[in-house]
Amino acid sequence: MNRKNIALCALVCLLSIPSLAQGPHRFQPGFNLFSKQQDIQLGEESAAQVRKQFTVINDPVLTEYVNRVGKRLASAKEAQDSGFPFTFEVVAEPSINAFALPGGHMFIHTGLLKAVENEAQLAGVMGHEMSHVILRHGTNQASKKNLFQLPAALAAQMAGKGSMLGQLTQLGIGVGAGSVLLGFSRSAESQADLMGSHLMAESGYDPNELAHFFTKLGSPGKGLMGDVAQFMSDHPNPDRREVAIEREAKSLPQQTYGYQTGQFQRMKDVVSKIHEPDPKKAEPPAQKN
Repeated sequence: MNRKNIALCALVCLLSIPSLAQGPHRFQPGFNLFSKQQDIQLGEESAAQVRKQFTVINDPVLTEYVNRVGKRLASAKEAQDSGFPFTFEVVAEPSINAFALPGGHMFIHTGLLKAVENEAQLAGVMGHEMSHVILRHGTNQASKKNLFQLPAALAAQMAGKGSMLGQLTQLGIGVGAGSVLLGFSRSAESQADLMGSHLMAESGYDPNELAHFFTKLGSPGKGLMGDVAQFMSDHPNPDRREVAIEREAKSLPQQTYGYQTGQFQRMKDVVSKIHEPDPKKAEPPAQKN
């Protein structure tokens, strides 16, 4: 092989190294007029409203279970670095869903607990929701949408003129239907998917199970279509979502997955006996988006 060919081969090898060595994506919160403490305060006030709108399930088995999974995820570095105090509650709702408010309050629907096939799938959805909190997607969107009105409202609240939620409600920002705080863009959903896979992997859960869960929701013949429609309306589906998660999983440090609390089947037994309100027979509570 002559020198020219050797040099060409060396160049090809060098050019191929970045793609081979590319690590996982890293995300940072975007533009925001809220402080982190204001995220937490807004979440506290919003959570109080949610508890009035939904039936919170205080079963000790379910409460302990979601907290064990949630705290495992919250111990991951990206969650720890955020500084947000995550909490986890179960609500009696048949739709396959979960949502997290700014600052870290998460509400998990009984419909989701019934739908997941293993603990890693539940951890994936919870990690996804936690990622929205870590990346401050809700208050980021509120800041961009209300760039000119929001500073005055935040200043008034800081001056003691009403609650945070009260000030924001006057701008059309709240936890009701169509809320900008919980209606995320496809880009935000993609970021939450990928960061959620990081939280899963560091916690010992196989991140591919999040991709498998989304594949399940998109598969015909599962008997979930009404509930899936609700989930997808709350979570706009990024293009090639499952493929992106699987690709991200391959970029993460190799390890053996398989962490389990050992309480998954017990949770399933308990949640199977819970009867949620029939949305066709009652006015649905004001929801997140």
